[in-house]
Amino acid sequence: MRILFIGSGDIGIPSLALLIESRNHSLVGLVTQPDKPVGRHQEIVSSPIKKLALQHGLPVFQPEKIRDPAALGEIQNLKPDLIVVMAYGQILPQSLLDTPSFACLNLHASLLPRYRGAAPIQAAIEKGDSETGITVIHMSSGLDAGDIFLHKKIRIRRRETGGTLHDRLALLAPQALEEALKRIAEGEIPRIPQDLSQVTYAAKLSRENGWIDWNLDAIEIERKIRAMNPWPASYTTLIGNGISPRKLKIFSAIVCRKISGPCGEVLRADRHGLLVGCGRGALLLGEIQLEGKRRMKSREFLSGNPIASGTVLGKS
Repeated sequence: MRILFIGSGDIGIPSLALLIESRNHSLVGLVTQPDKPVGRHQEIVSSPIKKLALQHGLPVFQPEKIRDPAALGEIQNLKPDLIVVMAYGQILPQSLLDTPSFACLNLHASLLPRYRGAAPIQAAIEKGDSETGITVIHMSSGLDAGDIFLHKKIRIRRRETGGTLHDRLALLAPQALEEALKRIAEGEIPRIPQDLSQVTYAAKLSRENGWIDWNLDAIEIERKIRAMNPWPASYTTLIGNGISPRKLKIFSAIVCRKISGPCGEVLRADRHGLLVGCGRGALLLGEIQLEGKRRMKSREFLSGNPIASGTVLGKS
């Protein structure tokens, strides 16, 4: 089959690599988002997925809006039999979904119908799910609403973070895609409608999603900390020594169920680190980063930045 890959995120790189290496199919190109300025100096840099495509001599298309007639014309001229989409970032118009002679398949990083939307990886951790996976769906005009082709599942580990789960799902995706391609070759093409009663959504994250509400149960906060690691990172505010509030990012913590204290209050600050009260239980903070400083263990931070017990985090 002639296959076109559409994607921008790093999570799609292993799946693109699978198609590049395939001897049974012809990869006709990559459609990805336009290059954007990054970093302090706003330098224009190509994405890793674009670099991979160029290294293998693939045509790369980067339309500002994929629904533009000129962009659609370029894609239609490739005459793909199959379009594979993963983490692209734009809604595909129906005219594009109708372009391939066979189908348009999407690789979504959740067990649909759970967590449609842009942030399914973080949602699965934050909600305390025991498993997640990749769902291959037949694309439709609705957001992640197409019929299910197949699921590929993995367990969510006890200390899983948004970053580690992202990387594990990136490696699972080509396995799901390979299985889908094999089934297609064998003439097996499942179309299982999603159970609408089970649909949930995971909206695109912003930095504000990292804000910690210390009134919540310590277990809920710890899951949030892991889910938001590395981005957007969970955070609170710290006030000390008469200075204005500064953002304190928190990347890991341990739940202490048998300890309690006022919400957000530093219950202990010693060689073990910072112990903070929650709505139920407490959290011993692991890796933290105060605005303007490097990331470090909370016990290491305290050696040069003493914090008094009774200090309340989260004040503005």
